[in-house]
Amino acid sequence: MVGAATLFLAACASTGNKGGEDSARGVETLSMDGSFTGEVIGQAAPDSGFARLRIGMTPSEVQDVMDRAPDRQHSYESGKRWIPFYYGNDARRMQVLYRGEGCLIFTDGNIWGGAGGDLVQIEVDPGGACYQP
Repeated sequence: MVGAATLFLAACASTGNKGGEDSARGVETLSMDGSFTGEVIGQAAPDSGFARLRIGMTPSEVQDVMDRAPDRQHSYESGKRWIPFYYGNDARRMQVLYRGEGCLIFTDGNIWGGAGGDLVQIEVDPGGACYQP
């Protein structure tokens, strides 16, 4: 029994991403305040708005950088919504599309609608295929 548990734990530990490039998606990036990691998928053109975005920004900071509101947005429940006694700000998420740039995902609050508003994913996709309403 102990051997099976050890093998299970070793397998779980070996699949974790310790920062850097994840071959399936993107790059883990530390937030501006260093309190969590987010993900950047793709490489933004140096002169684009997405090149100036940072994980951890609020929606209003993003709009200031982009100098416009998003073209489309929607909110959805994350898997954390179903964790008993989870009171964090990530029970809901909000995805926004900036046409010609790509998609952003923000935390969108706890189960009561409070908190949220941290940029956790930047996906560079000028074609907009990243937007999944």
